[in-house]
Amino acid sequence: MAEGSLPGLIEEMLQPGFYPHPVRVPVELIQTHISFVLLTGDYVYKVKKPVNLGFLDYSTLGKRQYFCERELQMNQLGAPGLYLEVVPVTRAGEGFKLGGEGERVEYAVKMLQFPQDALFVNMLEGGGLTEKHLEELGRVVAKFHTEAPVSEWILTFGEVSQIRKTVEQNYELSKKYIGGPQTREQFEETKQYTDKFFAQRQEQLLSRIQSQIIRGCHGDLHLRNIALCGDEILLFDCIEFKDEFRFVDVMYDVGFTVMDLQGRGRVDLANAFLNTYLEHTGDWEGLQVLPLYLTRQAYVRGKVSSLLLDDAGVSAEEKAKAHQTAAHYYRLAWQYTQPRTGKLILMSGLSGSGKSTVARKLARRLGAIHIRSDAVRKHLAGIPLNQRGGEEIYTAEMTQRTYHRLLQLGVMLAEEGWQVILDAKYDRQVLRRDAIALAEDRQLPLQIIHCTAPVEVLRDRLHRRTGDIADATADLLAAQLAGAEPFTEAEQVYVRTVDTGKEIEAQL
Repeated sequence: MAEGSLPGLIEEMLQPGFYPHPVRVPVELIQTHISFVLLTGDYVYKVKKPVNLGFLDYSTLGKRQYFCERELQMNQLGAPGLYLEVVPVTRAGEGFKLGGEGERVEYAVKMLQFPQDALFVNMLEGGGLTEKHLEELGRVVAKFHTEAPVSEWILTFGEVSQIRKTVEQNYELSKKYIGGPQTREQFEETKQYTDKFFAQRQEQLLSRIQSQIIRGCHGDLHLRNIALCGDEILLFDCIEFKDEFRFVDVMYDVGFTVMDLQGRGRVDLANAFLNTYLEHTGDWEGLQVLPLYLTRQAYVRGKVSSLLLDDAGVSAEEKAKAHQTAAHYYRLAWQYTQPRTGKLILMSGLSGSGKSTVARKLARRLGAIHIRSDAVRKHLAGIPLNQRGGEEIYTAEMTQRTYHRLLQLGVMLAEEGWQVILDAKYDRQVLRRDAIALAEDRQLPLQIIHCTAPVEVLRDRLHRRTGDIADATADLLAAQLAGAEPFTEAEQVYVRTVDTGKEIEAQL
């Protein structure tokens, strides 16, 4: 096939008369390394390319039919109602026909078409993707993973040998691009990082199996596979062609979204998604393995872009763009392997003092992990975040457990190279002393951000607070004021005060 040309079937599918329903002219073609996607107005048709890429085999008609049917079935959880049916394509004289009684020569997945500007990737490029969208996505993906299937068979895919096999396959397939979009140094250092990870982190990877965090996930959760349809976020086009890419650690999915946003220069939006997801799942331990999946997903993006360089159906202009994209993501994969310095940041202040608002703003700027004591407390108690807690979760014993867990997570993640914001009152010297002592013992940078505002402002904020996971009300203020202990001289060296009654951005 000449470079830039299309198969006869696809040429026909670009013609309005091919379809048994009205179409929007012109029919639009989107081409990936494995599929032709045709947008007709009301419906989308996806035709799989007859390729065998090693990790994926669509080389026979029977296999393409099988994987079309799997795609239809597997996308019902994340995008119910979007996938309609698998439609056969038959011979019609010298041409082709959708459906019909002739010889079946191809299959297409038929879906409802939504506006292309509903895709998260296009919303981002158009400036319409907001922090609120990503927070909602965090909640949607958390629910998706909670409901995703898990079994003894699925858990076997979390074994080190299984994970390593898919990572090594990426390196094998990309070797031919060294000296092109990939460099020898980046290739070797990225591979050294994952080799070391598999050698030294086996216990952590095993704990993910024991915690049943290996699930039937999406497998390809980047911005082109997420759409806002009406008020509903849909997760579509999940992996159907290889179990190893779908039966994975939930952090595999999370890593794809985070990497895609960071790779497009939006660290703030990636942070909004990640922190919301973690808060709703309580899976902060997952951050120990997330760097593996971040580098893996960036490398996959580089590899997939590289594959277009060998596709005879892709134009020279598209290949030049693919080369540039591949180089960018190979470098991003390498950057994820570089060592980082962690830090602990303690928020301090009474309820309503704006701690969480300041912490959230800081997290977006720094790419920091924001852990709220309210979320930790409710996860420990085993109650939903949006459910109001009773007196039993606010006992002295439960408060002690909450702060212990909070500090345990903070130190663990800071030692992993994350900047971590522990969002709690930290109004007692003993609580601050424990955190300072542990940070100093582990030689972790530490800062305390003390949020203040006039009492009448605190009371007004608490009266107006709605839709938040925090349970504190204005009638607790008097007790909090009486119990708050001032910073000692030794503590003052770590403290930075933020008056949240004034403009916050300037103080940050």
